[in-house]
Amino acid sequence: MPVLPGAEPYRHEGGEIGVLLCHGFTGSPQSLRPWAEHLAEHGHTVSLPLLPGHGTRWEDMRLTGWQDWYAEVDRELRNLRDRCERVFVGGLSMGGALALRLAAKHGEGVAGVLLVNPANKVHGLAAYTLPVSRHFVRTAPGIVSDIAKEGPVELGYARVPLHSAHSLRKFFGQVDRELPQVTQPLLLLRSRQDHTVPAVDSERILSRVSSTDVTEIVLEQSYHVATLDHDADRIFEESLGFIGRVATGVGREGTTARG
Repeated sequence: MPVLPGAEPYRHEGGEIGVLLCHGFTGSPQSLRPWAEHLAEHGHTVSLPLLPGHGTRWEDMRLTGWQDWYAEVDRELRNLRDRCERVFVGGLSMGGALALRLAAKHGEGVAGVLLVNPANKVHGLAAYTLPVSRHFVRTAPGIVSDIAKEGPVELGYARVPLHSAHSLRKFFGQVDRELPQVTQPLLLLRSRQDHTVPAVDSERILSRVSSTDVTEIVLEQSYHVATLDHDADRIFEESLGFIGRVATGVGREGTTARG
């Protein structure tokens, strides 16, 4: 099935610092493309893959699960580690959960973690019925373009395959159990108003990781897809500053910043 225009993966060969970015559930690289291009413009090697089942049509997604999505970013990380001296991982929403699992599994192979409105749980009573309901109902309405700024539109699916949603729920449980294995420096940016992922998800992540160098920034002007919203430039600049600080070994041991 052809990839939707704008949903293509993005790669840039730059310097010795690599950055792997992971997009969200039912989304595509389009939502992170400006972030990836900004990092590339500043000399970094960047990989922004298209996750299996995404960027085409929702019918393709229902044939995939979290193991497929994680395998794709794991492969990209290994490729970056072969080419770069240090590699950072980051993501939006479910992409943040993928980045956290990469950090937990690869240890010193990941230099730092960048998260934007990371997801940790499928919320709502309907989530508990997924093991059964997915056998009777194929899809539910999708949630895309939670953006405060007028103009930008997120490229994603209007329908969510319940089979994939069930797999996502299991994945979040897996990642939550592995969060104590995350020890790398961490930058977490979350929107004060997010209609897709509640603030409790970020709170849960920060309470369970073992990282001692943690920076949390609250974005005041954006909704869930903050990388396409009013605070996008701040996300890009904070990311560059974080990568530069960690890569040069200037630490902030034992601190948590909020702002």
